[in-house]
Amino acid sequence: MSQSNRAVTADYGSEEAAMRTYLADGERRAFELGNRGPIRFTADGKVHPDILDAYWRCGFYVFEGVLKADELADIEADLKDILSRLPSERGSPVDSRGRPALDVGLKAPSLFWSKPLGDPFGGTEAAGGRHPVKMFEPKAAADAPKQVVYLMLGTLQHSDAALRVYGHPDLLAVAAAVNGEDFVPFNEAFFIKEPGLGASVAWHQDGVTHWNSPDWDQGTHGFNFMGQLYGCTAANGVWVVVGSHKRGKADIKAMVAAAGTERLPDAVPIVCKPGDVAITNRQAVHGSFANTSKDWRVTVNFGFHRRKSVLGVQGGGLHNEPTVYDAAHVHRRAAAIGYGIDARRQRFPEEKSYVYKPHAEAGETYGWNAEARAGMRDYNLYDLSI
Repeated sequence: MSQSNRAVTADYGSEEAAMRTYLADGERRAFELGNRGPIRFTADGKVHPDILDAYWRCGFYVFEGVLKADELADIEADLKDILSRLPSERGSPVDSRGRPALDVGLKAPSLFWSKPLGDPFGGTEAAGGRHPVKMFEPKAAADAPKQVVYLMLGTLQHSDAALRVYGHPDLLAVAAAVNGEDFVPFNEAFFIKEPGLGASVAWHQDGVTHWNSPDWDQGTHGFNFMGQLYGCTAANGVWVVVGSHKRGKADIKAMVAAAGTERLPDAVPIVCKPGDVAITNRQAVHGSFANTSKDWRVTVNFGFHRRKSVLGVQGGGLHNEPTVYDAAHVHRRAAAIGYGIDARRQRFPEEKSYVYKPHAEAGETYGWNAEARAGMRDYNLYDLSI
């Protein structure tokens, strides 16, 4: 995508200088954390312990240069196709060309809309009320649309490129190192932050089911990978309160009150170049500001859980109807891992494919083909939301 020509009229008033200082200071502190670099392995093929130590210390890590130019081009091509097939406006059954819109007939949650530069969840009871404080909502340009799509779920059914990222052998090795070799899916998404339009995501912690569990620890609610198509900056990226994943359920409203602003002083931005992939602990306090910058952010988002965190657990109900995740449910959802691995093998045959232990032990093979693609429709009804 090219830079936007939209005239961003966002006005922070007397706070504008303070916001610029906050962004610059946060970026400086982020680069001092020592939690970024390429994915590295030890001589015996294990994810390097320095990476895991830094991840658990900070609550996030930036893997540099994971997605190469050819893969980024594939993702961008799929993204452009997806954007062309969005409803012409919220609630429309057709896209701007009169074709059936992307989400027509889907039962699972798909497209999430916001007013430009808005905060649709902050200070509301949406998503279980886990976004208790509303972020500042700058004023968008006069020619901005009334509503924009800022989040899309169930992306693996719409983008083969996203599915191939999902099967990336190095990222799946990281998932195994963090969550065990029997790790299981969470969900997948595109976050779309267009310049001058992209919504904020109010400060929150992911996870709703295990905060009071006697065996709760710093990794109970899993993590998300965030692959960056165009990179991300302090202005348009996700911010994380360092170490907050270790401290249990946070009182975010009190944190903002103590700071006197939604610019939390202990937070730092995840800053990435195109092709970098961040891993972020879902229990960390995190959020993002409205995108008043000139830069796009498109994040290929996908998460994983420990199997023991979901098996036999009553789901949180944020991504699908509340249900107990039995072995059959988990197995059905984990098929996406097998499809992702094979889709990637077909596109990048020179790579050594990841071997997903539960499938290998069961003698199961998964081939990505037309039949599998048809079977993925509404697959995110089976998301493992805890």
